This record gives sequence, structure tokens and C-alpha cells, in this order.
Amino acid sequence: MTDIRIDEDVLIPMSDGVTLSARIWRPLSADAQPVPAVLETIPYRKRDHTRPRDETLHRWLAERGYASVRVDIRGSGESGGVLENEYLARELEDGYALIEWLAAQPWCDGGVGMIGISWGGFNGLQIAAMQPPALKAVVSVCATDDRYADDIHTMGGCLLSDNLSWSSVMFAFNSLPPDPQLRGQGWRSIWQQRLEANAPWLMEWLEHPQRDDYWRHGSVCEDYAAIRCPVLAVSGWADGYTNAVFRLLANLEVPCQGIVGPWSHRYPHLGEPGPAIGFQSLVTDWWDRWLKGERNGVDEAPRLRAWIQDADPPATAYGERPGRWVAEAHWPTPAVQVRTLHPHGDGSLAQTPANDSAGRLRLDSPLGLGLFAGKWCSYADGPDLPDDQRKEMSGGLVFETEPLEAPLELLGAPRLRIRLRAEQPCGQIIVRLCDTAPDGATTRVSYGVLNLRHREGHDRPQDLVAGSDYDVSVPLNHLGHRFAVGHRLQMALSTAYWPLIWPEPEAGPLSIDPAATGLELPVRAPTGPDHSPVFPAAPDYAPLRAVQRVAPTQAWRVHHELGGNAASLEVIQDNGTRTLEDVDLTLGDATREVYHQVEGDPARVSGEVVADFQLGRGDWQVATRTRTRLEADAEAFYLSAELDAWESDRRVFSRNWQRRIPRRDG
Repeated sequence: MTDIRIDEDVLIPMSDGVTLSARIWRPLSADAQPVPAVLETIPYRKRDHTRPRDETLHRWLAERGYASVRVDIRGSGESGGVLENEYLARELEDGYALIEWLAAQPWCDGGVGMIGISWGGFNGLQIAAMQPPALKAVVSVCATDDRYADDIHTMGGCLLSDNLSWSSVMFAFNSLPPDPQLRGQGWRSIWQQRLEANAPWLMEWLEHPQRDDYWRHGSVCEDYAAIRCPVLAVSGWADGYTNAVFRLLANLEVPCQGIVGPWSHRYPHLGEPGPAIGFQSLVTDWWDRWLKGERNGVDEAPRLRAWIQDADPPATAYGERPGRWVAEAHWPTPAVQVRTLHPHGDGSLAQTPANDSAGRLRLDSPLGLGLFAGKWCSYADGPDLPDDQRKEMSGGLVFETEPLEAPLELLGAPRLRIRLRAEQPCGQIIVRLCDTAPDGATTRVSYGVLNLRHREGHDRPQDLVAGSDYDVSVPLNHLGHRFAVGHRLQMALSTAYWPLIWPEPEAGPLSIDPAATGLELPVRAPTGPDHSPVFPAAPDYAPLRAVQRVAPTQAWRVHHELGGNAASLEVIQDNGTRTLEDVDLTLGDATREVYHQVEGDPARVSGEVVADFQLGRGDWQVATRTRTRLEADAEAFYLSAELDAWESDRRVFSRNWQRRIPRRDG
């Protein structure tokens, strides 16, 4: 390994005078022998919150001959300016400028790559589409090409409750100050500027319920051809961003590879559920090929490498998922063919269509069908995966195959084509694909949702006409799953999935025509022995570990108020208190979410998120509390929010918001 130096706080000027703060790991020899640079730029505070994780990747790359650079985007961490929203043009211009700055440094050979997970995976693709000359390749992990179709805000045109949750997370992060150890006496004025500019982004997001220019900005699917450098796209089956990997593979014209493991929203070397892989070695090989020009065979790897999960009992958290790696040289692949199953009025699911004379089926689900659905995007920080789906069967339509006589392997995106009729102008349809074991335990393996007003497209919502038939297509999330002999494939339909998605205000029952309905499955045919890809094992490489002072607590609790016919889901994510000894900094953060509903009244649902953050060193102690509450009726959303900040025991800032945001069609 190469000896390295670490520069803790390098200030990089932007064109408008704002300086961004970078932490740079690079070989000692780079001053005499310049090396390529790898950039990650995100808002999650390199000085404290991502510091241990950063060490597992950026130090590794520096020790293997790269200048690895972690930048706080403007308005976050130790960088100047304010952070006003996600992926704004100013942020992307900053990213372009950072690449130019890196390429011009005497210790850089002029070649730059971008890497990132989530926010950093997004802006890596977005900046690649701007075509900075020095950007030679991108690694995008747990990210999306389409900010409307596959992001934390909406799914199938339905408002996700994670829209509230994520806005609240950023509301809290944006309330934090820089470290006075690096910014001196100026830290307090920077903090005050951030507090004054901070506001819940949810207020703006709710103004855009359709796929308009607001969401098209930053969605590289608008012009895949704009990306002209190689892309490695990575995700996991428990992540919320899996679908984008397959779209990138199908549409990018540059060298592109995809890896999908069993993981949640994490880098694969830290992947849970496992098995994790040696992702650091993998990306080192990627950079060696595209930044150093080594002919190491990376560009000869299969287009797609995916973990096919075996049947496993349902659980809200897994240490590891059983399965195996498979490879496909191309995507789409001829190895995957569509097989259609049809629902019947007796609850069966078969390859033969239902008889044309079969009666229609009524679908009218209780509002609380969804309390055991888990999180839209799992972080593996608690019990956030879907529970046994037997708890979600009441009030839906359930169809099952006979016990399978041979294994059935699926790889790709299922799709339901369904004929339905509504009694009201709006509605939702939810489709769950499940694996039912011989003992009845039922594991959700994929699902899809659709706002029925969006049946013709997310940019042109149309009311339903009562009594009219509609042929609707509902895409489900991609999956890689192997149904075992003796198991049953189950399809469950519902009209509600709260709190994962927000209910429509006037939703009501649907009637289904089983004779005109089919579930299309992406069946991967047996092709002989798989030449399974082999990944390096995840190393025990954690150069920096936080010392836990107060233990973390995670919990998901469902509360039923039988007397009031109400229910709520409480989510506690308390990361405890930990100390980063190398910078003598103690931090803590705890979030509590509560989603409440009264059965039979979709206009009486609410969500509330409260987040408490602390930072401290000796006599310097700061804390913030943010609270965001969202309610709705048929006419509008009602948002209330609070922000309070303390230095030691003195409150230094307080602000409240009250907003009424009209509900628009869609």
C-alpha cells in the first residue's frame, strides 16, 4: 500500500465567492507523480456524520494510488453558502467546477472520477450529463435516473410518506453548524445564516404532484445520450433505487455495468442484508481501467451481475439472504422471457385465463392495509423490511398458484395488466407479489402501486369516469428471486397501502374483471450451470470507529385503538451518542415518526416527524430540534413545522411554519 497524507479542510473557491470544504486523502508521492482523483460530494457532513464511512472508502483508494476527495456541498458541513433544495443548478455547477479544480491540481494527472451513494450517486449521473472534459467515469450507488418515478417523493404517481420523512431528515441536517475547530469564531454567523435560510423542502415538493419540469430537472432519463463516460450502477433488492440500474443498462450507450445484491441503502462493502462484498477492490479495478487505462479486463465483465435470492421466511430484518450470484452478458437478456398468470374468481392463479363469463370481483381495502409494509427504502438500521404478509390479507384480493413442482426463477420487472372499474374519479391500485411457503408464511418479493389518475402518464392525470372500464398497466419493482418447489406464488391486490403511500382523498371501491387481467412475470430460463461471478470478500477495513457512549435504539410499533377504530405506526430511529476520538467530537441524533389513521376516512391521516441532533466538544455544545407535521383533507395539505436551536442551554433560534397547500389533480 502507498503511504498517504490527509488534508482535513481544503477550501475550494466557487465562481460566486463561496468556498467549499474538502477532505482529501492522497499518496505522499503524488506531488512528484500525479495521480487521478475520485470525487464524492454530498451534504451529510464529512467532519462528523459520515466520517467513519468515508474512511472505509476514501482512505482505501488513496492507499492504492488515487487522490480521493470528499466535499461538503454548499450549505452543509464546513462549506459556505446555504443549501436550498436537492440537485439545484447551482449544486451541479459547483460539481463541474470541483472537477475542473481537481484536474488542475499539481498532484492530479488530469483525470477525475465521481463516486457516491444516494445523493452522491444522483449528482454523479447528473454532472456526467454535463460532460465536464476531465470526468472519465462514474460509480453511482443507490441512485436514480428519474427523480419522479423512482425517488423518495412519489411511486406510481402516489405520494410516499417517505416524502415527509426525508424532508424532515434534511430539515434537521440543514440546522447544524460548522465545527468551530475549523471555522473559528466565524462558525456562529455561518450557523445563523443556515438557520435563517432553513425551511422544510416538503412545502415545495407538494406543489409538484405531477411529473413536470421540476422533476425533469436532474432526471438523466430525459437524455441518456448526454452521458458519455462509463458508468457502474449499483443497488440492492432491499434498496428503493433498484429499478434505475436496469434502465441505465438498457439505455446508456457508453460502457455500463450493473450490480444488484441483497443489500439495503448502503455501500456494498457495508451491505446489509449480506453477504457484503469487497466493493473497495471492485471500484479500484474500475478506476484502474477508466482513470489509469489499465487493460485489466473490467470492461469485459457481464453487463449485469445480480444476486438471486432464495426463499427465506419473512422477517423485518435479515443478517444475510440466501441465494447465489448470476450474470447476464446483456440487458435486456434473451434468457428472461415473459410468462403470464391469470387470476380466477376462486382465488387461484394459473396460466389459463379466467372464463369470459366469470363475474367481476369487488376490491375495497381498509385504510390500514399497509401497516406492515416496511419502508419504501430500507436502511437496515432497524426492522424496516415488510413483515409476514399474512398480516396484510384482510380487505384485499389474494390469488395463489398451486404448489410449484419445479423451481421458478424471476429476474426483472413483473407487470400487472388489469381491467377495472371505479365508482369515483380517483383511486389507487396496489399489487404485491409474494412467496408463500408450505407452512403459510408469506414473504413479499416485489410490489407496485399506481395512482389511477396517472394511468395515461404521470404528466397528464385524468379523472376516472364512474362505471367505465379501464385497461391499466401496473409495473412492479424489479426482483431477483427463486421460488422453491412446494412454494406458491401469490398476488395480492388492494386499494390502500398506508402509510407507505398517502391515500387519495376520495378513493373508493374498484371492481376487477379477472377475464381481462394477467400478471406478466420475467422468468429466467435454466441455462445450464451458471458461471457465477466471484466478488472479493468484504475486508475488515474500518480505520476509524466511533466510540458509542449511549447505545442506539430502533423500533417499529403498530398501535391499534380498537375503541376509536384508529391505528398508528411509530418508527423510532435513535442512533445514540458516539464520540469521534480523532477530532474529539461527540454527536447524537434521534428521530421519531408517527403515522396515524382513522379507518374509513382517508382525509383523516397524518404524519409527524421529530428529530433531535446534538454536537459537542468540551464547552462547545449545540443542539437542534425539528418537527414537521402533515395532515390533509380533500382540498389541501396542511403542514406545520418548528425549528429550535440551542447553544449550551440557551435557545438561540426559533421559527414556526404553517402552510396550506392545495391538492391538485394527480
